[in-house]
Amino acid sequence: MARYTGPKDKLSRREGTDLFGKGSKLTRLTVPPGMHGPRGTRTPSQYGRQLREKQKVRRMYGVLEKQFKKYITQALKSKGNTGEMLISLLERRLDNTVYRLGFAPSRSAARQLVGHRHVLVNGKKVNIPSYQVRVGETVNLTSKALGIPSIKKLLQEEETRLPSWLKRKAVIGKVSSLPKREDIAEPISEQDIVEFYSR
Repeated sequence: MARYTGPKDKLSRREGTDLFGKGSKLTRLTVPPGMHGPRGTRTPSQYGRQLREKQKVRRMYGVLEKQFKKYITQALKSKGNTGEMLISLLERRLDNTVYRLGFAPSRSAARQLVGHRHVLVNGKKVNIPSYQVRVGETVNLTSKALGIPSIKKLLQEEETRLPSWLKRKAVIGKVSSLPKREDIAEPISEQDIVEFYSR
């Protein structure tokens, strides 16, 4: 269960967007990382633009290169739009589903909840962040997780805006349909990613 454990602000600054939902805590977003700062910037080539888009999405969902390639391969083999299929596979990861349901403040926090066996899928504990949720499955937290102060505070807040493919009643979430492209609010160009791997 490998994951990135380095500085996150650095990644957000490299991609020029808030990848981890840090908001106002994120400083110097407009300045690229490294000692040369803005002097090291120049207009990227087509390859460079596609690479940056791929890295942005990969880092946003907390997936390493090898696993991301598997998602691409799976998307290329499936029927329909490859880009939309890739987004659907990433969105249906269990850690992302927990985050989208509003059970965790970020994807990394959701991943930790899953890894610590605090998430139930159809009443059974699942500790695999990459588990693909299916239509009709229910996702909820264990009673121990509901006792965590930060989770309790998050659940007491006003209803979070859920994507159309998820439904939530109290502390129980349900996958009502497959994710669609319009459900994703983040600025993602999946076409660039598909073209990057199609070279």
